[in-house]
Amino acid sequence: MIVQIAGNVKYPITLDPTVWIFDDRKVTYDEAFGTGEKEQDEEDELQKASMRWDREIYQQKIDPPVNRSISRFEREKILKETYLMDLKPFISTSEPASDLSGVTLETTDGDVEVTVEKMRQALALFSVEGRPLKEDGPLHLYWEDGSNKDEPIKGVKKIIFR
Repeated sequence: MIVQIAGNVKYPITLDPTVWIFDDRKVTYDEAFGTGEKEQDEEDELQKASMRWDREIYQQKIDPPVNRSISRFEREKILKETYLMDLKPFISTSEPASDLSGVTLETTDGDVEVTVEKMRQALALFSVEGRPLKEDGPLHLYWEDGSNKDEPIKGVKKIIFR
């Protein structure tokens, strides 16, 4: 269930998508591809962030900071939603060379060639209804513009910059 970023990069990286469910950078499928609930979700997220901030300030006055556990509501939401992760931070951290010719995606169905520009706008689907992708995973790749929303690249196991 791991994915490697390798090839013509300064720092090869191994990604574990199973832990992204706890990452604050994840976005829901609906948020990524705009199905109308985005505004309400943004308000809810803002309200939750405000509550977390207040709770954190209060905690620092009483006790030293500790890891915040997930509330019951957040836990139930995690188990119902489909999530994607933007790959830009991971690609940036791996520091690809400036003279790249393309990217090869090793998948369960064979290699897929994509441009570096496309790869820089990749969103990785890693969880459907709170569960990791086991059968055709560990990742499905979508483009930010939604151009392959109906036909993502499935079964991505390795990303090779060349």
